[in-house]
Amino acid sequence: MTTLSRRALYYLLVLVVATALFTTAYALGMSVWEGRPRAWYRALEVVIQTFTTTGYGEDAPWQSPQMNLLVIVMQLAGIGFILSAVDVFVVPWLRAALQPTAPTAVAERSGHVVVCGYTPRVEVFVAEMAARGQEYVFVELDAERAARLYEEEHPVLQGDATTTEALRRAHVGTARALVADIADDENASVTLAARELAPDLRIITLAERADLARYHEAAGADAALSPRRLLGRSLAAKVPVAAAANVEEEVRAADDLEFAELVVTPRTPIHGRTLGAVRRKGLLGGRIVGIWVEGTFDTSLDDDQVLDDSTRLFWAGTPDERAALREAMPHSIRPFHAQSILVAGYGDSGHAVCESIRQAGGTVTVLDVEEGEGVDVVGDARDPEALQRAGIETASALVIAVDDDTVATFATLIARELTSDLQILVRAQDEAAVQNLYRAGADYVQALPTVCGRMLAATVLEEEGLASPDPTVSVLRLPIGALAGDSVSTLVPGAQTNYTVLAVCRDGALLTDLDVDLPIESDDEVIVAGTEDGLQQIRDRLSS
Repeated sequence: MTTLSRRALYYLLVLVVATALFTTAYALGMSVWEGRPRAWYRALEVVIQTFTTTGYGEDAPWQSPQMNLLVIVMQLAGIGFILSAVDVFVVPWLRAALQPTAPTAVAERSGHVVVCGYTPRVEVFVAEMAARGQEYVFVELDAERAARLYEEEHPVLQGDATTTEALRRAHVGTARALVADIADDENASVTLAARELAPDLRIITLAERADLARYHEAAGADAALSPRRLLGRSLAAKVPVAAAANVEEEVRAADDLEFAELVVTPRTPIHGRTLGAVRRKGLLGGRIVGIWVEGTFDTSLDDDQVLDDSTRLFWAGTPDERAALREAMPHSIRPFHAQSILVAGYGDSGHAVCESIRQAGGTVTVLDVEEGEGVDVVGDARDPEALQRAGIETASALVIAVDDDTVATFATLIARELTSDLQILVRAQDEAAVQNLYRAGADYVQALPTVCGRMLAATVLEEEGLASPDPTVSVLRLPIGALAGDSVSTLVPGAQTNYTVLAVCRDGALLTDLDVDLPIESDDEVIVAGTEDGLQQIRDRLSS
């Protein structure tokens, strides 16, 4: 039963009961107080006349105050019923008559994306599609939601996406891809129907429960994405553990050269500035070796690159420069050593965070309210004692991956109170909670709809680079080899290389302020940083 039908039923029941009560009261009142008995049907007639405001006939006026009060109450009740009838019957009828209805078919087209279901993450996804100029068509079963989408000028047809008929009307046979985000069981039915009509169609489904994704793939989906696991991996990519174990011990032992990873967050003073402006003003001191942008490491250092939440910097400098940088940006600088990460919440997101951090060489401690495999400390993230038992004072970062935004906000407040320089990364269930989490002290927040919508767009358009993991970045100390007798200029990498020369080691000292005309001696060593491909290039140059 719809809400409108339920309201109409309640209205009629109240009207019948009120009419019966007033009829009985009127008949008794006329007999007892007025001395003019009336049959029940005459009493009913007067009640109906009162409710409909058509008059009272021969019974008016009444002599007793009790009857006059009863008639006044009936009059007020009658007006109330009339006004209520307008709201219950007339207004919905007018709204239904004036509201546009979604079509049941769309014009023939090809190369579009068929979207089944409408959720906050789908809203982000279609915004990404529109930004890329990619056409899409909604298939929506709910009439009201379909009408609203149609009124907002989205291409939509009303129909059941689990049936071949509705998908045929959406021209799924000539579509580029299909995205299903309804319920887990319905997504499987959508996949089966779509695969029957278009065997070669690219089908992507979303699985609320990660363990059900394999059934979507069994139904024929090309990719079954778990939104919470996507968010977990995305959060883990922001934790500074990449390259942590890849700085050679010989390089670490050098007293004059230190390394750090600078995580750019909204709390960082350089957030929103270009790399060129930061370098010209000397805001960081030392040297910027390379930059991670959306997980991809680059040493070319484009001055126009905007430093935002998607960027991290690989920094090198002297101990004094690092101390000054830590004082200026205590929440952003992270040393390059094996790190201990505290993860609060061990659902799908928390599990994905732990997997990714361990693969990158980090150590993880898991805090969860329920005891289970993989949980190290049982307790509530909102309990200061539980956080302390989990080692928050010695942790390099805290990832809050609980599925309740209110809990996450309170846990962030408590964690920030316990330690002021801890990096806190938080998962948000709803986009509306993001700003509150930042106000509570989070350094970095990712909302489930935003991350999932963007990753869904990357998957549909097969933009694999958007989902690539951090590459391995290493810092090595290499003998100068065949370049002995040349100048430092021969070490300078070209535009197509992916390494950076940090220093030259000579007679136990580090030369970090390199003059390109400085001659290279046979006993010199060079300290370089880069990806495996870039380091292989410098090895080849030193050996040729």
